[in-house]
Amino acid sequence: MDTGVIRVLPETLANQIAAGEVVERPASVVKELVENALDAGATRVDVDLEEGGVRLIRVRDDGVGIAADELRLAVQRHATSKIATLDDLEAVATLGFRGEALPSIASVSRFRIASKRADSAHGHALEVEGGKLGVPAPAAQAQGTTVEVRDLFFNVPARRKFLRTERTELGHIEEWLRQLALVRPDVELRLSHNGKQIKRYRGGEAAEFARARVLETLGEEFARHAIVIEHEAAGLKISGWIAQPAYNRAATDQQYFYVNGRAVRDRSVAHAVKLAYTDVLYHGRHPAYVLFLDIDPRRVDVNVHPAKHEVRFRDGRLVHDFVYRSLKEALAQTRAGSEADAEMPVAAPNPLAAAQAPGQRASAYDWQRPQPGLRLGVSEAPAAYAALYRGSQAASHGESPVSAPVMPEGDGEMPPLGFAVAQLHGIYILAETAEGMVVVDMHAAHERINYERLKAAFDGEGLRLQPLLVPQTLAVSLREAELVEQEGQTLRQLGFELDRSGELSVLLRAVPALLANGNAEALVRDVLSDFIEHGHSLRVAEARDRLLATMACHGSVRANRRLTLPEMNALLRDMEATERSAQCNHGRPTWARFTLAEMDRWFLRGR
Repeated sequence: MDTGVIRVLPETLANQIAAGEVVERPASVVKELVENALDAGATRVDVDLEEGGVRLIRVRDDGVGIAADELRLAVQRHATSKIATLDDLEAVATLGFRGEALPSIASVSRFRIASKRADSAHGHALEVEGGKLGVPAPAAQAQGTTVEVRDLFFNVPARRKFLRTERTELGHIEEWLRQLALVRPDVELRLSHNGKQIKRYRGGEAAEFARARVLETLGEEFARHAIVIEHEAAGLKISGWIAQPAYNRAATDQQYFYVNGRAVRDRSVAHAVKLAYTDVLYHGRHPAYVLFLDIDPRRVDVNVHPAKHEVRFRDGRLVHDFVYRSLKEALAQTRAGSEADAEMPVAAPNPLAAAQAPGQRASAYDWQRPQPGLRLGVSEAPAAYAALYRGSQAASHGESPVSAPVMPEGDGEMPPLGFAVAQLHGIYILAETAEGMVVVDMHAAHERINYERLKAAFDGEGLRLQPLLVPQTLAVSLREAELVEQEGQTLRQLGFELDRSGELSVLLRAVPALLANGNAEALVRDVLSDFIEHGHSLRVAEARDRLLATMACHGSVRANRRLTLPEMNALLRDMEATERSAQCNHGRPTWARFTLAEMDRWFLRGR
């Protein structure tokens, strides 16, 4: 073959090349076919598989169907009913739109599609083998569409040998359906494998289906620890659930993010979530969440990945900051003893459901928001808490702690963390509550309280600049030098005074005063790197927080420090009032709750 001659590729070969981008494995086929079904308005989708989808994938739906004279068009490249103009593409709201899925799949399988519209007397079917089209013929078919994909990659053996075991391929399909089930609780999804039904997600319009999907897909523990998220600003809306830090994972297997109903992966959003969980999550662990971002379709490009796994935001920095601040504010309310840390009523009725218009599908995030915890009028006992600090110093000199009244003043009602009754082994505080008892790790709790107070103090003062005695010249890349020139004011707000001094150099004149003793050059380079990758940087805040966390740790009450009851109660009251007090600065829990019912079970009471 003369490689210097330009030729038009044969249609079948062009489709097989496209299939290499769209069809990676059986799960890719299921994804494309089910998304087509949803775009067609299906309320029920059945997926039947044989041998992990390699031998057979059959997807049936009850959608609007395809007219007989359009069946051949449906399997031609770039034929679609979903977009017609560039304006449609810029505001695409359907899951599929490229018109590549069916011809790509048909080019690497033995393919059959049968469909019937409501206004047709009977259905029609079309067969395609290895990209060769047949002729539509009458066929028995209920309203909707059935697509059969047999012997995937039978004519592309090089691709077929890269497929994994039957169990592995089935697992990929199950995970994708789980991902879909979370965002479309209105659609019933059924999955069968080798003639046996293995999964059924019931669908409906009531909000309880959304709750059931979360419970069914992510489990009871996630549901018990879920915090409802719903925040709207700057034309963006984020909804869904995030797990309390106490519920975390060894991997990122329970992280689901959707943009306008489309499941996507986005590094910037993943970074924003990670930042929001900073200093509340144990080292090496990952948060769990299901988040739905609603945004004007014109502000997001969904046409950047052949399989539509990724999107590009017109203003990625705005989206990053919006997600970060929304989650950070929600996590700030994880106070010890607050209702947000109590078990979530998974089956609670949703008052919003009754307000939905007839036929309107339930939003995936219409789950009952937990009611705020009771904030009772118990005084903070400042004198007792001051005694805690004095007592800590006195203990180091062999003096006895300061005494104070046994019970804090108040209105007589039980506060969320109750009242202290004892100290255990010089480490834990035992408190009686209205529902049972709580146990508090006094050092971890005090560490969080001190840390939040230090952060508030420094946030109030702002970042002061420390001029360098001798300005430091740093060699940088051209992009970094241009960034210093463009973002000089932003960098100054972070505590750096930087000027461009040459094509590939900058002059560092000042650094944040709080971090003046650290490695300024390394910090500057990290900040510039973040700006290039994310459009902004939180390195200074992170470095500052690490320093404050160390200060808070050293300033907190130590193990074996004997506390009086007033000191213990003062600590409990501060925990109730302090943000993120359910975890210490390192992500460890600060308290545990035990109800009377649990304790009764310990001793077999009532049996």
